[in-house]
Amino acid sequence: MAGQPAAMHVARIRSGYTGKDGRRREYESAYLRRTYRDGGTVRHETLANLSGLGEQTVALIEAALKGTPLVPAGQAMTITRSLPHGHVAAVYAMAMKLGLPALLGPAGPQRDLALALVISRVVAPGSKLSTLTWWSDTTLGADLGVAQVSDDDVYAAMDWLGARQDTIEAKLAGRHLAPEANPSKMALFDLSSSWLEGTHCPLAARGWSRDGKKAKLQIEYGLLTDPEGRPVAVRVLPGNTGDPGAFTEIVTVVRDKFKLARMVMVGDRGMITTARIGALKEMDETQRFGWITALRAPAIRKLMADDGPLQLSLFDEQDLAEISHPDYPGERLVACRNPVLAAERARKREDLLAATERLLRPLTGRVAAGRLRGADAIGLAVGKVIGKHKMAKHLQVTITDTTLAVQRRQDSIDAEAVLDGIYVIRTPVPDGELDAAGVVTAYKNLKYVETSKPQCCHSRGWSALSLVPSRSVFMRAA
Repeated sequence: MAGQPAAMHVARIRSGYTGKDGRRREYESAYLRRTYRDGGTVRHETLANLSGLGEQTVALIEAALKGTPLVPAGQAMTITRSLPHGHVAAVYAMAMKLGLPALLGPAGPQRDLALALVISRVVAPGSKLSTLTWWSDTTLGADLGVAQVSDDDVYAAMDWLGARQDTIEAKLAGRHLAPEANPSKMALFDLSSSWLEGTHCPLAARGWSRDGKKAKLQIEYGLLTDPEGRPVAVRVLPGNTGDPGAFTEIVTVVRDKFKLARMVMVGDRGMITTARIGALKEMDETQRFGWITALRAPAIRKLMADDGPLQLSLFDEQDLAEISHPDYPGERLVACRNPVLAAERARKREDLLAATERLLRPLTGRVAAGRLRGADAIGLAVGKVIGKHKMAKHLQVTITDTTLAVQRRQDSIDAEAVLDGIYVIRTPVPDGELDAAGVVTAYKNLKYVETSKPQCCHSRGWSALSLVPSRSVFMRAA
């Protein structure tokens, strides 16, 4: 049999029968057979019953016996080019679900380009030139018809999008800040910065860098969102704008553009300053904004000094106490102590002190060995390292022409340690609207805002957004 494989074949035999119920049933059997001649007679020999193997296996055996070459699926074809698809398809599908295309504007090439920029910012953030190249390497370029566009086309689309900023923000405000969508009447505001190259951006200026590029020009931008962090409005500001200035501008936007009045704004000490509090107090009575912020360390020390209202005994039984002081008329002061934070600050201070002492130890050795002499030269060398970890206030440094001695100022360390884990929140919101625990909770909610920071990818208008760390402010409408 093995000598004549060509004589083997698969025989399919259809049969049927009529059951007791009168219904006709059909079935097919498959057999492996060989055909041979016995004298002048053609005979068939059944070698195996294939009926139980399944149709796919039987078909493979049949094809092989007919001489059809069988190869693994991976070798049946050669892939000459394959474009990544899944990641851009997932983001595109979510954009459609959120109604982003309709939000951007009427259908057309400009909207497709703007949508492609947003999707690219989510999937593969990069410069405009690298994004242009990337489009042709994914299915996104072909699907949105942007694979062959130029950089001028991209910037034209961004200008088109910038001109639609007011319309887009109005739609977003209606979607996320309207009473039916946002019954709590809350909004979030965040300020960040981004360094840039070039010399022609009118907003570029040197300011406090939030992304660690202190030697670069930068721009700043604030983002207004709903309580869940969904963007509603963005404002691009000169790079030297401080947090209070940005806060003032966004308050104007919230009050005048979105008509949200009687709000309570919760922000850190750098955002809601004494001057900003004064400006809020001067607003019209019907649009006056409340606020919740925290005191700085010197103000807390003043409350603790000379048997003031803030004493550590307040925290013997609980870690929260409400106090008052003449320096804050019409305001409530809620003092809190966080034992975990106190332990962490003590640990960090000890680590920084030890690190500073390690930096000074080689200098002490050089002076002792006579390789570094003269009070001026020694002082210059010490000055270069002692402020690195901002622990100079806790160290007593004694310098002569031939000696250098460093020891800790335990009195300074102890005075600072008293404040470890203690913070005081100030607010004019009456207890009837928000109790002490509610005030603390509102301020602590800033930790959630800290995880949702905006980064605009272009300064000429509303554009794709991602998230980076920076300062923030939390706002709640009363």
